[in-house]
This record gives sequence, C-alpha cells and structure tokens, in this order.
Amino acid sequence: MSELFEKAAVYFEYPFVRYAIIVGVLISLCSSLLGVTLVLKRFSFIGDGLSHVAFGAMAIATVLRISNSMIFALPVTIICAILLLRTGQNAKIKGDAAVAMISVGALAIGYMLMNLFPASGNISGDVCSTLFGSLSILTLTETEVRLSAILSLAVILIFIFSYNKIFSVTFDENFSRATGTRAGAYNLLIAIVIAIIIVIAMNLVGSLLISALVIFPALSAMRIFKSFKSVTICSAVLSVLCSLTGILVSVLGSTPVGSTIVAVDIVVFFAFMFIGHFKRGAKA
Repeated sequence: MSELFEKAAVYFEYPFVRYAIIVGVLISLCSSLLGVTLVLKRFSFIGDGLSHVAFGAMAIATVLRISNSMIFALPVTIICAILLLRTGQNAKIKGDAAVAMISVGALAIGYMLMNLFPASGNISGDVCSTLFGSLSILTLTETEVRLSAILSLAVILIFIFSYNKIFSVTFDENFSRATGTRAGAYNLLIAIVIAIIIVIAMNLVGSLLISALVIFPALSAMRIFKSFKSVTICSAVLSVLCSLTGILVSVLGSTPVGSTIVAVDIVVFFAFMFIGHFKRGAKA
C-alpha cells in the first residue's frame, strides 16, 4: 500500500497529472449539477445526442487543422442544442426522432470526413480517442485546462444564480409558466449549459462516455435521497470522488481515463442501489 502512495506522489509531480485532476474535478462537478435536472425532466437523451454532435464538430476541426478544436466545437454544439430543443417541439418531428436524426447524422459525417481527409496516419486511433477519451492524459494542455476552468466556472455560476428557476421548471413547468417564469428560456439555458459541459469533457472521457458523467451520479444519489437539494449535493460529491478515483486508478494502472471513471461510477451506482434497497427493507 505504501508503494502505491509513493508511486502516486511521484506522478503528482508531473503537470499533466495535475491538469487531468483539475479538469476531471471541474467536469464532474458541472455535469452532476445539471444531471439531476436532466434525469427528472427526461432530457438525458439530449446529452447523448449532443455528444455525437460534438464528435462531428471535433472531426471537422481536425480536418480544417484548427489547433484548438474546442473553440470550434463549442459554438457548433450550442447551435445544435438550440436546434434540438426547437425541433423537438415541432409536432411533425418528435423529440426522440430529432435527437436521433441530428446525432446519427453528425456521427456519420464526422467519421466520413476523418477518413476522407485524415489529419494523421492513425485514423483508428484518432476516432477511438475522440469517442472514448484520450488514451493518455498527456494530451491535456495548459490552454485547454484554463479554457475548461473558465467554462466550468461559468456553468457553476449559472446554476447557482438560476437554481430556483431551474428547480421550478424541473418539477412543474406549467406552474412555473403560470407564475411568470420563462420556462422555454430556462429549458434553452439548460440545453446550452449541457452543450458546454459536453465539449469540455471530450478530451477526458470522449463523446460516447460523457452521458455517464451526467446520469450515473444523479441516479446513484436518487437511490438514497429524495429532495432535489440533497440529491444535487450528493450527486456533486459522488461525481467528484468518482472522477478523482478513476483518474488515480488510471494513472497507477495505466488504463484509459474515461473508461475507468465510468467504471467507478457504475460500481458506486450498484453500491447505492444496494444501500437504498436495504434502507427501504429496514423501514418496511
């Protein structure tokens, strides 16, 4: 055990490990704050759809040789988030059909472009890295960490200052409209914030695993807690701890960062499900 701590201490001396921890904590915190709302409003599919859109945007940025693909992917993903929300309200195109149409289209176009205009000789590696996260945390640069920190801070501030409105829209949208709350605007705000979270999480966990960061901590917290506030706090704590644990296990065990974080989230979910079942059984 002491050897593991010594090995971890050595790794902490390297900047790329500290970068991964900073970004991992920020991403997990932001995703958990909105995760409860997405689950309760049944908006989880939007996060999954936007992650595919982000992949397509990243692929276009790679083909265009844009050095910082996040700057290009962010506005594209936000625009698609708005389109998804607007199209989902169309009586002729239902919400799930709109998500499937945009997400699958973006995924297919992105993969096709990366094959037609390869940026490197390792297309399979580029695609795998984008879909499942960087195989090595060495890819996080100081610029990406700073940009992630700024965007994460913006997301946290938006959630804090809009907490009451988000709470109202989450539980009773019709009542919130009746009291003068612009429910449509806050739904749009939620979609935009999720788009931001997805883009800053791409480098760490990849487009296919981002939804796990949003959904699993919220579902785990719901196994035990019932109030919106307690579930949100528990979800945030769980998300941060799972990300830290996943990154440490990844560093020490040389496993893919994103997959390891999600694996830890899954273990915690089943643990909380067992605890919740045990508590309900004890009360009965």
